[in-house]
Amino acid sequence: QVQLVESGGGLVQAGGSLRLSCTASAGFILSINSMGWYRQAPGKQRELVANIRRGEADYADSVKGRFTISRDYAKNTVYLQMNSLKPEDTAVYYCNVRVWTVVGDLNDYWGQGTQVTVSS
Repeated sequence: QVQLVESGGGLVQAGGSLRLSCTASAGFILSINSMGWYRQAPGKQRELVANIRRGEADYADSVKGRFTISRDYAKNTVYLQMNSLKPEDTAVYYCNVRVWTVVGDLNDYWGQGTQVTVSS
């Protein structure tokens, strides 16, 4: 079973910064296809924030230029640096890791979620 441990959420004023991290671990060597971050605000659907695959990053339009995703391949860790935070960034942020199985399928794993609250 793959376990994801997130950290770094909290309360920050508008214009501030936070850094989220997520580390994936298992009792076997992980073959990771992609790592990313999603978020879900109250009353809204979960949405993709940023994803990194083969060194290439994709971002939601709402966070481009403010958020940066990065990955430490040796540590199976993904980071999300969030700058110039806005109240509308308030949400629970979930780490997502997509892992190859031995038969060539892809399985999705999710972190427990970390709350990010941006006050105006």
